Amino acid sequence: QVQLVESGGGLVQAGDSLRLSCAASGRPFSIFAAGWFRQAPGKEREFVAAIMWTVGATYTADSVKGRFTISRDNAKNTVYLQMNSLKPEDTALYYCAAKTRTGTIYNPTLYDYWGQGTQVTVSS
Repeated sequence: QVQLVESGGGLVQAGDSLRLSCAASGRPFSIFAAGWFRQAPGKEREFVAAIMWTVGATYTADSVKGRFTISRDNAKNTVYLQMNSLKPEDTALYYCAAKTRTGTIYNPTLYDYWGQGTQVTVSS
């Protein structure tokens, strides 16, 4: 079992920055990859970014590339999402997720563990 706890969301203005954190506990050594997804009201859950837990390779959605950066601190079992130049369309509930098996990192249904989500609201 892996437990994930997100933090760092909030209400900001367009152009501001936020850093989300996701702390993993339990059996973090079983994580193959960790990802961030977001879901706005009335929309499907959307891939934002992912990082391979051991090797550190990263993947970022085109919609946030150049503005969002995913990273991890293995010593702290924590994954971060640095979000710069935020836009109103970035407003969503952001979830941290972890998968323990190989395979695509873009499909949310293939993730085994989820955090409770943290709200990000960007005003114009």
